[in-house]
Amino acid sequence: MQNEIPGQAGNDETMYETVDNSIVTAVFIALITHDQDEERVEEYLDELQFLALTAGVEGEKRFTQRLDHPNPRTYIGSGKLEEIKQYIRANEIDYALFDDELTPSQMRNIEREINDHWPDHHCSVVDRTGLILDIFADRAQTAYAKTQVELAQYQYLYPRLTGMWTHLERQRGGKGGLNMRGPGESQLETDRRIVLEKITRLKEQLRKIDRQMASQRSNRGQMVRISLVGYTNVGKSTIMNLLAKSDVFAENKLFATLDTTVRKVVIENVPFLLSDTVGFIRKLPTQLVESFKSTLDEVREADILMHVVDISHPGFEDQIRTVNQTLKDIGAQDKPIYMVFNKIDAYRYEPYDEFSLQERTSKNYTLEEMKNSWISREHTPCIFLSAKERIGIEKLRNDLYKMVAEIHAGRFPFNNFLW
Repeated sequence: MQNEIPGQAGNDETMYETVDNSIVTAVFIALITHDQDEERVEEYLDELQFLALTAGVEGEKRFTQRLDHPNPRTYIGSGKLEEIKQYIRANEIDYALFDDELTPSQMRNIEREINDHWPDHHCSVVDRTGLILDIFADRAQTAYAKTQVELAQYQYLYPRLTGMWTHLERQRGGKGGLNMRGPGESQLETDRRIVLEKITRLKEQLRKIDRQMASQRSNRGQMVRISLVGYTNVGKSTIMNLLAKSDVFAENKLFATLDTTVRKVVIENVPFLLSDTVGFIRKLPTQLVESFKSTLDEVREADILMHVVDISHPGFEDQIRTVNQTLKDIGAQDKPIYMVFNKIDAYRYEPYDEFSLQERTSKNYTLEEMKNSWISREHTPCIFLSAKERIGIEKLRNDLYKMVAEIHAGRFPFNNFLW
């Protein structure tokens, strides 16, 4: 990770950097509340740690605290904050990563408490939203994706300007180094005005790009469209490459794909368009959902959604719920959905002890029991496969052929006649 430079969102560098290229370290912090028990919090911290690793940050130490509600001033209690502070100072930790989004005042108070009277080092406080935005900024490749992420970053930055050293006017320009500040205008007011101007300009740029993208989609005619959706890092891009024989970037990291990729696929004699979109994640920042609106239009306008699930992940049912909620948020919840349970080669189950007092969960089912459970559910067409090992890919192609051919026959009836 890199040291945050407020006001420089959208550049090609991530927020986190060390001068001597030494290891960047972090601690991970979350609350156990009535909404999320200890097991779920550990699962969320696993994800936060994976997010950090994607951003180039290492660390193992975790801090959790049981609270009914977050402390409005410091998110965690004063005793726990003192414990975290002592650990950070003793180990010269670079970042304190929180699993929830912090308010601007919480972030300032925590950072002040940790760093007061500590001249030799500085620990930055970053919440989950800031970390995700940073990863998006690092992963954005095209000018369109960079513009989307930059807008989201400035929208996130705006309410957090108070107390931050920004001096954004140095980016503003101005002939002869003139001071662009109005009479009586403070540095904070100047920064806010510049950020608002940047947000306005970026929104206008996105509106122009959105119109171009909408025109491109309309030019595709009435071809059947299938969109890959799912939690991040479930294997969507790998499936895309197998079906479309393309070379979409895929790796075992979060948010490997940001830009929507559309490929024409032909199975036997039936063509259709297949799109791979950005992966969803728990607590996806609202700024990103808004700025990626046009990218998500591919999902809204699809005829079929292929919901890819990592069946080997212990929290895959939570991930399904997160994706379904995101689809609802963007108005795509009523689309026909084909469930694709990927990574069966990595699936492991834990035998269930009938004499234990614990409730049986999904991890206590064999893969065959999981298949029978999902296949028997009403209105849940699904398939279990391994894209990595190419297990079940032929059945996937056959299922897609039948679904697309049915839509194709209704859309192009004359194609069914043999002349």
